[in-house]
Amino acid sequence: MKISSLATDAVWAGEEDLLLTGATTVPISLGVAHGYPDVEAWQAVALGRAPGYIYARNTNPTVEAFERKIQALERAGDATSFSTGMAAISNTLFALLKPGDRVVSAKDTYGGTNQIFLSTLPRWGVQVALCDTTSPEEIEAEIGRGCALLYLETPTNPTLKVQPVARLAEAARRAGALVVVDNTFATPINQHPLALGADLVIHSATKYLGGHADAMGGALCGRAELVRAVFHHREINGASLDPMSAYLLLRGMKTLSLRIERQNASAMTVARFLARHPRVAQVNYPGLESHPQHEIAAEQMDGFGGMLSFALKGGFDEVKHVLPKFRLMHRAANLGAVETVGGPPATTSHVECSPEERAAMGIPEGLIRYSVGIEAVDDLVADLAQALE
Repeated sequence: MKISSLATDAVWAGEEDLLLTGATTVPISLGVAHGYPDVEAWQAVALGRAPGYIYARNTNPTVEAFERKIQALERAGDATSFSTGMAAISNTLFALLKPGDRVVSAKDTYGGTNQIFLSTLPRWGVQVALCDTTSPEEIEAEIGRGCALLYLETPTNPTLKVQPVARLAEAARRAGALVVVDNTFATPINQHPLALGADLVIHSATKYLGGHADAMGGALCGRAELVRAVFHHREINGASLDPMSAYLLLRGMKTLSLRIERQNASAMTVARFLARHPRVAQVNYPGLESHPQHEIAAEQMDGFGGMLSFALKGGFDEVKHVLPKFRLMHRAANLGAVETVGGPPATTSHVECSPEERAAMGIPEGLIRYSVGIEAVDDLVADLAQALE
C-alpha cells in the first residue's frame, strides 16, 4: 500500500521487514559482524549482489530502519546515515568533490559548514565562492562562472534567511552542477528540497528528527547513485551511525509530525510577541510577514518551523544579562528538542568564528537563537516577558 501522509510514514516507514518475532518495535542490533554458511552467500552480500549485513561499520539492521524511514519522509531514491550531522556534511562534500572543482554557497551557513568552506576545501584544491545569502542574482552569477556543486542551507542557522531552492536549482542544472540542501531547520514535514529540484538533502538527525536531545546522527537522502557514492566514502571513512543512536532516532521520529505541528504554531506566537517588544531590535522568523523572504518561504514551505532568533538592543552585554533569567530554556548548544533551548551564536552555531567573521556573515553579537519546544506557548511567552523585564 502506498502511503501519502508524512505523519503515517513517520510512524511506520522502514520498519516492517526488520521487526522480529512479532515485536512492534525495531530491535537494537548490537552485533558487530554477521556470519554466513558459505563463501558464495557471504560474497554475494559483500559485493552488493544480495541483501544482508557484513560488518557494523558498513551496514546494520537498526541503522537501516532509520535510513529507510528518512528516505520515505524525504521521498528519496536512497538514504544513508552518519555519526553526526557534520559527518553527513563533510562526507558528502569530500565524496563528491575533487581538486579543481568549484563550490558555490552562501556566506552564513552553519559555523561548522562555513569552516569547511573557508579552511578545509581550499587546502584540497577546491575553489569556494560564498555569496550574499539573500541575493539569488549573485548566487546565479557565481554558478554561471563555473560550479560543480551548489550548497544551500534554508532556513539558515541562526539568522533564518530563506533561499529559493527551485530557482537556484534550475540555475545549477543549467551549469551541470549538483544541488545539496541542508534541510535540518525545516525538516521533511515543512520542506521538500528534492521536489524543488535538489539532488541531495542533508539532516543533522540530532536535532528535530530525534527530537529528544539524547542521540547524535546525520542523514543524506536523494538520488540513489549519489547516495551510494557517499556511502562508499563513509564506510571507509568510518563515520558510521551506531545502533543505539539509530534506535533512539527511530523512536523520536514517530512523533516528528506531532512535534513539528506544535512547534510551528508556538514559534509563530513567540515571534509575534518578540516583534512587539521594545527591548528587541530584530526578530528573524520566516513566518512573519515582515521577514524579507517571507513570500519565498510561504511558497516553498508547508510550515515555518520551530526555530527563530532575535537581537537585543543592548548587544552581547544584554545577552549575558538576559539569558540567565530564563526559566523555561536550556542554555545549551542544541536545537530541535522537545524542551526550549537557546543561546548566542558566540557559544552555539558559530562558536568557531571570530566576532569579525560573525559580523561579516550578518550575525550580530546581540542575537539569541531560540529553539521553541513543545511546552504550553502561554508559558513560553510569559517566560520571555519576565526575562526581558
